[in-house]
Amino acid sequence: MPTATPATTGRLTSLDVFRGLTVMAMTVVNNPGDWGHIYPPLEHAAWHGCTPTDLVFPFFLFIVGISLVYALAGVKQRHEPQGPVLAQVVRRAAVLFGLGLLTSLYPHFDFSTVRILGVLQRIGLVYLGCSLLYLTTSWRTRVILLGVFLLGYAVLLQVVPVPGFGPANLEPTTNLGAWLDRTILTEPHLWKQSRTWDPEGLLGTLPALGTGLLGGLAAQWLRRPDLRATVKVRGLLGAGVLSALLGLLWNIWFPINKALWTSSFVLFTGGLALVVLASLYWLCDVQSHRRWATPAIAFGVNAIAVFVGSALLSRTFGMFRLAGPGGKEMGLQEWLYQSGIAPFFSDPRNASLAGAVVCLLIWMVVLNFLYHRKWIWKV
Repeated sequence: MPTATPATTGRLTSLDVFRGLTVMAMTVVNNPGDWGHIYPPLEHAAWHGCTPTDLVFPFFLFIVGISLVYALAGVKQRHEPQGPVLAQVVRRAAVLFGLGLLTSLYPHFDFSTVRILGVLQRIGLVYLGCSLLYLTTSWRTRVILLGVFLLGYAVLLQVVPVPGFGPANLEPTTNLGAWLDRTILTEPHLWKQSRTWDPEGLLGTLPALGTGLLGGLAAQWLRRPDLRATVKVRGLLGAGVLSALLGLLWNIWFPINKALWTSSFVLFTGGLALVVLASLYWLCDVQSHRRWATPAIAFGVNAIAVFVGSALLSRTFGMFRLAGPGGKEMGLQEWLYQSGIAPFFSDPRNASLAGAVVCLLIWMVVLNFLYHRKWIWKV
């Protein structure tokens, strides 16, 4: 087998497939027909613990870490002036943050109660932080920083007393991160379902950077021209299993928790992401089995379009009020579900899942159309 492998040149197909599968899962999770009837694996863990749904966001941040290395590696290797690149990185992070604010503001644009942080905002911050670290530090420094971020976060949440509440704790409204968000952002600008804490809060961005750094380190491993493909796959698998086991071990003292983005959560989900990446890399880039993955690739290359489009369409449909079954007033999306999907199922959970699948299929048609015409929305 030649020394150079598919990961060192050209586009990494497995990355697009991984991103696409993650976005497809996100589409199903975020668009149930009925939020009151969802199968447990399609819900987030109530607090501590991890469900398949809890893997979606960390997988995406892991992918962000991979992507930025592939995008910026040439600049770093050629020792080009970093000013223009840094400006581009800041601009892209600002666009991502701005798109997150847009989805929060639409359609009422009430700045007095807008949620300042959110999913796209965290993606923007992680992209910015990990890009700056990649451009300015060595991989050894980033490994050290990964450990500092995870250990430091554990100390902050488990040792530092929470003002007004006493000893450190990991409860939803009284942990240090929740207190920091209420103090700096204020309650009107937090997650609307709580108002007292935010799952994408300020302090949680620190360990989220760790998820992005793990992705970046995986990308650098894949880009090594001196390693055979089999060595790369074994390395990713070994690191993934070790990371997941360390996360499970740390869970004994610092529980796996997505909302807090605990250090054990970073290691556990990062380990699973490494295993998935290794499998897809071997299948798609080394063995060139790609035909099955075309729908996922279509989702992967237009991931931001799906996320922003889904959010804006959902809110737009909610503006149109119609009389549904029994005369109940509801938004257009709920009306379509109650009138065209729910009546065909006796189990409301199956009906709710069918609603999510229909949404996925609609997006699949749209994105397949865009993909074959090479229309890609880049930020």
